Amino acid sequence: MSGINKLMNKSFLERAISGILLVIIALVTIISGGDILFATIFIISMIGMFEFYRVFDMQKTPMAVIGYVAAVVWFAFLRFDMLEHIVPVFIGFLLLLMASYVVTFPKYQIESVIAAFFALFYVPMMLSCVYRVRMLEGGAYLVWLIFLCSWGCDTCAYLVGVMFGKHKMAPILSPKKSVEGGIGGVVGAALLGLIYACIFADKMGAITDAKVMVPVICAVAAVISQIGDLAASGIKRNHEIKDYGKLIPGHGGILDRFDSVIFTAPIIFYLISYL
Repeated sequence: MSGINKLMNKSFLERAISGILLVIIALVTIISGGDILFATIFIISMIGMFEFYRVFDMQKTPMAVIGYVAAVVWFAFLRFDMLEHIVPVFIGFLLLLMASYVVTFPKYQIESVIAAFFALFYVPMMLSCVYRVRMLEGGAYLVWLIFLCSWGCDTCAYLVGVMFGKHKMAPILSPKKSVEGGIGGVVGAALLGLIYACIFADKMGAITDAKVMVPVICAVAAVISQIGDLAASGIKRNHEIKDYGKLIPGHGGILDRFDSVIFTAPIIFYLISYL
């Protein structure tokens, strides 16, 4: 009964209520798709970049401003289907960061340049894959795999970990995560994928034999989502912070809630694209 009592504590209920609200927002924006989803992902990405820059105490620096502008450019290129021309923009972005570093030297350290450059890839580029999956053939159904693999894995891992967790997965990096919970998350995501595929197999675009491929995709993405979660925890521990923000009660900031989605979205996008 102790495991059940743990599940019903105030923290869990707060997380559950916030989770339900997030699911409602996801339902509205993802079902709508198009510009509504695009605008939502854009806003989430910009908030996420701000949270990331705040970890390095550079959210209002010239380098952060350059990063925000680069994110806007990335989304503009994505919206108008011009991503094949984006490489010169990345080079220009890096040149501008280095120019800012030189002009303001020695006010900022090279770590600020690295953080500013990394943030563009880590938040808007990877998170925008939610929109990219939605725009694929059958994307209205495929896009939900991202959340089955990230939020579904997270929920299953939490439940299994609380009930049966005994062996620490990463005792220093994330003491509360267990091997049992990690396995439960992967298996749970695969089962959710199987159930989903059984219902919507004929609506998943070009994916053939969806009842086999979707659970495999979900299992792989669930492993990656846990790496994303642990990576986010590592960044926080390196800088001695508990959460990236307080925007979402019971979850923290945007990056606390979307840390696994950030990693899962591009994996799902490219697995589907190549399969």
